[in-house]
Amino acid sequence: MRLWQLVAFCVLWIGGILLYRFWPEPEVSHAPGILVPEEPEQHLLNQTRMWQHQDYWINPLATFKLRARVLHKKSYAFGREADLSPMDLALGWGPMSDQNVLEHLAISQAGRWYLVRYKKPVLPARSVSLHSANMHMIPARPEIEEMLERVRVGEIIALSGYLVSVKANDGWRWNSSLTRQDTGNGSCEVVWVEQLSILEEFNQSGPK
Repeated sequence: MRLWQLVAFCVLWIGGILLYRFWPEPEVSHAPGILVPEEPEQHLLNQTRMWQHQDYWINPLATFKLRARVLHKKSYAFGREADLSPMDLALGWGPMSDQNVLEHLAISQAGRWYLVRYKKPVLPARSVSLHSANMHMIPARPEIEEMLERVRVGEIIALSGYLVSVKANDGWRWNSSLTRQDTGNGSCEVVWVEQLSILEEFNQSGPK
């Protein structure tokens, strides 16, 4: 094989891998209607026991579980937070799980934030913030991380674990929000994910 053919083959091979890795997956669509009527559920912990994960200490602040529609997902490979949390999920419930609402919104993520842009004003901004959140996912086990990679935008998922604060020996900290009513810096949830499931039967049959 000539040198230029080898170089061309390598470029195509690397390009194919990158295309497979970063090409957006097709979104899961649903019929109109609220798919997840209930709010996320959390219970503050009075007494906690920290545990070590990699080079960090995890302090559970509250038990946490929810069902939600995946509005967007974003992987991160750089930054201190990526040591723990390789992915953020933007999740919605109540009106933010309704196709009638979401088709008029453009949702994106960057810099560990999520952004909602209106194509048409169908829901007050306060209602958007009360019924959606950008959540930093810390997988408790490798299989949870693998499942996070498989999650598709539009799917209904169920997860449980803890809202946590994280600290390192050099003083670095990362704290979870404990309310869905805040906005701005520090308003994202830092979630230690112990259980995660993609509700396949729900995703296939649409709203009930």
